[in-house]
Amino acid sequence: MNPIIPKEPIIPEFTESDVEFLTAITFEKELRPQKCDALFVFSGTHSGHWEKVIEAYNLNYVDKIIVTGGRSLTGIPHPDWDVNTDREVSEAQVIVSFLISAGIPSHIIFTEEKSTNSLENVICALEVFDFTKIQSLMVVCKSHATGRQIRTLKKHLPNQIEYIPFTFNTVYKGTEVNRNNWMETEIGRKRVWGEYLRINHYGSKGDILPLDVCLIV
Repeated sequence: MNPIIPKEPIIPEFTESDVEFLTAITFEKELRPQKCDALFVFSGTHSGHWEKVIEAYNLNYVDKIIVTGGRSLTGIPHPDWDVNTDREVSEAQVIVSFLISAGIPSHIIFTEEKSTNSLENVICALEVFDFTKIQSLMVVCKSHATGRQIRTLKKHLPNQIEYIPFTFNTVYKGTEVNRNNWMETEIGRKRVWGEYLRINHYGSKGDILPLDVCLIV
């Protein structure tokens, strides 16, 4: 199944102010990591989805972990995922297996395995974890998708929660995409522009918190 918004859409020319705007929207604010009531892991097969969780746990940032993910209908399994050919294994199962192997106790991990996209990650997580009792939530996801992921959480979780990004950068076709260099390469510009288009699209649908101001190019 093809995604609604292409991973690498046609991109316009960006001005310096466009770059600043897109960076702020897609990567979100840079916040110093801190102790949080829980950690939310968006689904995926990139090793960052479990490596950042292990790092956060070892740094004593969290003692409750929510892991999400069935199998994506549009994503391609990352080569680091040894079981990437097994369509019966959920993304959450793989992430949890790495967490357990790293010594994280199973009783602090809450898992849902039904979701197939970011919106479902959040909706299905509500069935396995009580978010009404927490004030702060650490979020693990790809760095250039942080804006969309946190807007999804803000739309569906209780209003009192503060979100602390704890993200990882990704490499596409040998090029790392991060908040400081994305504008320097075509693949970076395409990936970030695609995220902005998704924020607009899903915001207009009501799936995520919409933007107050949209970029016109």
